Amino acid sequence: MATPKIKVHGQGIASISSQSNNTIVTIANPNGDVIASASGGRFQKGARKSTAHAGEEAAKYAAGVAVELGMTQVHVNLRGAGNGRDSGVRGLNAGGLTILSISELTGIPHNGCRRKKKKRI
Repeated sequence: MATPKIKVHGQGIASISSQSNNTIVTIANPNGDVIASASGGRFQKGARKSTAHAGEEAAKYAAGVAVELGMTQVHVNLRGAGNGRDSGVRGLNAGGLTILSISELTGIPHNGCRRKKKKRI
């Protein structure tokens, strides 16, 4: 499940990346070494892996692994606009981790790419 070589502190960083097709939960120590990771596709297949339930189950699993190694508190970083954002935070809490802060890190475009041309009908 997890490598025992990684140093686990009481606090860590949980990153929840939620796109329209999947939710990925990664828990790392303050140095950035990954302790636990899970995906919505681990518990649901096909179109159901993009649901909020799959994101919550992934977060519960990753939190369980981190708690087993001795982690108790996390700072949460949210990225993306999928269905598993809020349920991922709930899953971390239900998995036994105390949430210290929640940060929104979703990228905002500054008019970088050119838009598609208007369709002619």
